[in-house]
Amino acid sequence: MKRLGVNIDHVATVRNARGETHPDPYKAALFVKKKGADSITIHLREDRRHIRDLDAKRICSIKKLNVNLEISTNKRIIKNALKIKPKYICIVPENRNEITTEGGLNLFSNKKKLKDIVSKFKQKKIRTSLFINPKIKDIKLSKDIGADCIEIHTGYFANLIKSKKNYNEELSKIKNCSILAAKNGIEVHAGHGLDYKSTKILSRINEIKEFNIGHFIIGESIFFGFANVIKKFKKIIKS
Repeated sequence: MKRLGVNIDHVATVRNARGETHPDPYKAALFVKKKGADSITIHLREDRRHIRDLDAKRICSIKKLNVNLEISTNKRIIKNALKIKPKYICIVPENRNEITTEGGLNLFSNKKKLKDIVSKFKQKKIRTSLFINPKIKDIKLSKDIGADCIEIHTGYFANLIKSKKNYNEELSKIKNCSILAAKNGIEVHAGHGLDYKSTKILSRINEIKEFNIGHFIIGESIFFGFANVIKKFKKIIKS
């Protein structure tokens, strides 16, 4: 069964634009779950540009809600995450000046550091994922690091589709990486830049078990509502 994870970071972005309390990401998490999301993703960035510590704590305290907490390898963030103790964690690269995550982790340069971090989370029985580029070498490194899952960065693939360019080579990379990861006992997730069309294409890859989608869902929901957009995505990934 393929799952849909809904990233609600930009609910917090809208709230923070006014410096007030509405809309509340906590209420958004409850609402999205009620409307069919299998999990909620939130990114606790070092600069707290959207989700804040209290948001993460409150959302992760919701019973029977699967929360995927995205974090960098920053020591303070790691310490916070261990206190918050979400069900799932995804380690992502983070550049303070970026608008959004621009690519996967550099596993080769950070192998020992990542291995230590993953070990800490596994001791707390937190499922840990690594956000990676669709490269065979990164799948092998993810196995060595001890990750439970990998989330393949689909931004380049999604942009090729939006630009109406040939995406077959990138699709092949994602497919081959997904197959190898599954063979090595690593669960495969996909995320970044996905919309209806790119998700539909990737949903044909049986090894991908989870799609994490945020910006497009929030944007589309302005016109059609959370419930309708989630329903459409659920239909796409299960078709």
